[in-house]
Order: sequence, then C-alpha cells, then structure tokens
Amino acid sequence: MLLCISLLVFGMLAWLMPQTYSNKLDTILDERTQNFISELEQVPFSNSGGLFDQFIANMEINSVQLYDSNGDLVPLPTVEFYNEWGVNIAQSETNSFGETVPVLSNNYYFSFADSNDRYMLIVYGAAEQIAELQQSFIRIFPLILLIVLVAALVVSWLYSRMITKPVLEISRISEKMSDLQLDWTVDEQRTDELGTLGKSLNRLSHNLSIALSDLQDANRKLEADIEHEKEMEQARTNFFSAVSHELKTPVTIIKGQLEGMLLGIGAYKDREKYLTRSLEIANTLETMVQEILTISRLETAGTDFKKDHLDCIQIIKSYLSETEDLIAGKDLQIQLDAPPSALISGNKLLMEKVFSNLMGNAIKYSSQGASIRISVRMKQEQMKREQMEFSVENTGAHIPEDSLPRLFDPFYRVEQSRSRKTGGSGLGLYIVQEVLHQHGSQCTVCNTQAGVRFSFMI
Repeated sequence: MLLCISLLVFGMLAWLMPQTYSNKLDTILDERTQNFISELEQVPFSNSGGLFDQFIANMEINSVQLYDSNGDLVPLPTVEFYNEWGVNIAQSETNSFGETVPVLSNNYYFSFADSNDRYMLIVYGAAEQIAELQQSFIRIFPLILLIVLVAALVVSWLYSRMITKPVLEISRISEKMSDLQLDWTVDEQRTDELGTLGKSLNRLSHNLSIALSDLQDANRKLEADIEHEKEMEQARTNFFSAVSHELKTPVTIIKGQLEGMLLGIGAYKDREKYLTRSLEIANTLETMVQEILTISRLETAGTDFKKDHLDCIQIIKSYLSETEDLIAGKDLQIQLDAPPSALISGNKLLMEKVFSNLMGNAIKYSSQGASIRISVRMKQEQMKREQMEFSVENTGAHIPEDSLPRLFDPFYRVEQSRSRKTGGSGLGLYIVQEVLHQHGSQCTVCNTQAGVRFSFMI
C-alpha cells in the first residue's frame, strides 16, 4: 500500500510540476510580449529594431517571427537579430545532451505607429528548464523507487510488530478461550484500543475463571447431594423392607396362635397360656410401631423442632427411679458419677428417649449382679460453649468387634434369640443415633476391659 501510494504521488509530481512550470513560463512570456507590443505600437517600423534587440535579449525568449497582413514573413528591422537568429526559426531545438527541448509560442496582432497595416507577431519562449525537470524526474525514479521500497518494508515490519503481532496474540488467546483454557494473560502496557482489548480480555478471563470455579464447586456439591440423596433413598428402601419383615413376624405368630386357640389344636387348647404370649407379642408390636412413628417424625421434622434447656441429671435420675424394680430384680449395681445438675440444649421428649434407650439397653443386657457405671462430665471447649459428655458402661458383657459398626443400623441384633427374649425391636440404637444427629452429636460404642461403653457429647 505504501509502495503504490508513493509511486502514485511521484507520478503526479512528475506530471504536474512540468505542467505548472510551463504555465508559469507561458504567463511570464505573455506579460513581456504584451509590454513589448505596447512599445511597438508607439514607434514606426523603421525605428523598432532596438526594441526587437532588447526583447530578444530576454532569457525567456527563444525567437520571434513577424508576418504582414498577407501572411508573408517580414524581416525584422535589425541586423544583429538577423545575423544571430536568422528568419527560419524552428519550433523546437536540441539541448547540450542532444535531446529535443519543447518551445512555447504565442501569436499577437498589432500595428506600428506609421501604418494601419495589421502585423502578426509569433513569440517562441525557451522551455529548456521544463525538459530538464522532466529528465530529472526520470533520472531519480530508480533511487526514489528503492527508497520507497525500503521504507515500505521497514514500515510494514514495524506495523507487524506493533499491530499485527498483538492481533495474532489476541486471536491465539481467543482460540484458548473457546477451549476454556484460562491460564493466560495479555500484555497491558499498550494504551491504544488493542491495550484496552487486552485488559478487557484479562478481566474476562479472571471472571470466567471464578465463574467456572464456582460452577465446578456447585457441580461437586450437587453431585454430593445427589449421591447423599441416593444413599438416603436406598436407606429408606432398606428400612421399610426391614420394617415389613419385622412386622410380619409378630403378626404371623399372633395369627397362628389365635387360629390354634379357635380351632382347639393340640397345645393351643390351653388358651390362657397362649393368650398371655399373644399379648406379649402385641405389646412388642405396639412398641415397634411407636418407634417407627418416632423415626418417621424425625425424618419429616429434621432439625426444625423446639429446643429447651434441659437438666439431664434429672432425666437420668427419673429413669433410674422408674426402672428401680427391674434393677433390683437383677441385683444390678448402679454407679452414678455426675454433678448436681447439667444443662443441655435440646428437645425434651427426644433426649429423654436417648437416655432411656442407652440406660435401658445397659439394664436389659447386663447379667445378674453386674455393675452399670453412668458418668456425666462438663467440659469447656476452646472458643466454644460448654459441652456435656455422657457415658454408660455395663460390665460383664462384650460385643464382637465386627458387630460394633452395625449396632446403629435399624433392626440389627447381635444375637437374634437374646433380642427376641428381651423384647428388643432393633430400632432403639438407630433412634438414639438419629436424635443425636438432629442435635449435632453422635453416639459411639466401644468394648472396655470391664464391658461395653456407649457415649456422646452435646
């Protein structure tokens, strides 16, 4: 583009400058000739020789020719002019280089002072400077072409460094952006539109990186929530499957005993005995249904339940008082290590079920004459509120290590026969764990040297 424009400008100069100079020479020639004719009209023909000599002596005048009214060439009244210029004047001449030089010419009509005849004067002006100017343009054209070519190459290289390279860099970055590769930055040192575009791309990259990071975090959280929901759904399915199985067993037993008594089959003729057994199974079934309803309320209510400040010491002592006959019947030794009061924040009915289930299991599954240790300790955690640690340990019994992780599963029993005998539903510890989860806590179990220990902090 620079090369074409430069050559166009050079060509216009080579064409216009000689034309302009020619017009200027023509104007000067016309002015001098007009003045010369004004002087000729004031003198007779015989006395005009000096004026012709003076006029021809001008540098701009090449030659003159004079014609009468009949169109015949009239010799000029000057011997000097005739000897030097002659009368056969060509309209072009050659310069010192042998090149043809253009000649300017104009025609003028006038009359001498002593005659009314009209004469025509043809004036030829020297235009050698125009030819030299044209030749100068021709001679310097190769040099100008070389200079323009080099300048065009240099400017093109600078343009590629200043403009094209950043544009190519931005194009490369746009390809990375389309592939969501945002680990790049654009040089922000420029202050022009490309620099502004680079800064905008940097901000766009930063914002996109943050947005993608947030989106990825949200996706991971969503995947975790979906996975957790699937686990919960599977747990519900398993739970209701176990519920249907557990409810089916006592119903089947009651149904069989009632049919046997109605039909008077074999041992079922002793109705008093089997009615008592049916009542026991019905009580167990009622307990199970109540615990299932408790679990259902826990799942639907979530953590949106009323919390109060409770004195867990009073709850513990109240339960021990209620089970005093059972404790005395098994000759159990209760050791209570607790302060006068211990306030906790929780739902009264639910927390009473936690304490009653844990202490009730210890009483039910302890052997005759065993010891039960109940401990309540208050701990001040750093930068937290005061916490209460509760533990109950019954001696003389151990649980297989492989069964410990499954104790809090619904309907899980370490020994099916013993659990049936004691009337357990298999939901007590599951309810304990669910209630504690709703209160931001968790129950743990471990075997000790003396027996089994359940504990939690709240």
